[in-house]
Amino acid sequence: MLKKTKKSKVIDDFQTHEGDTGSAEVQVAILTEQIKQLTKHLKKHTKDNHSRYGLLKMVAKRKKFLDYLNKEDDKRYKSLIKKLELKK
Repeated sequence: MLKKTKKSKVIDDFQTHEGDTGSAEVQVAILTEQIKQLTKHLKKHTKDNHSRYGLLKMVAKRKKFLDYLNKEDDKRYKSLIKKLELKK
């Protein structure tokens, strides 16, 4: 789970307009932060298979959002990938 302050900072950085909390960019950014935290946790707790399953679900969800964004608006997709430093 992201702390409220961290989540607010991520939303502020990636929102497309004032009050935007649900656009694909914001959701991908939040999922990316959660994935980073969970990956760090799993490096320490290697046998935590429940969290590993949750991580796989988050990665799949992020991929769906990125595929949608790529299909709808290639320019927004490329800028988001560059901003988040994701491989694609």
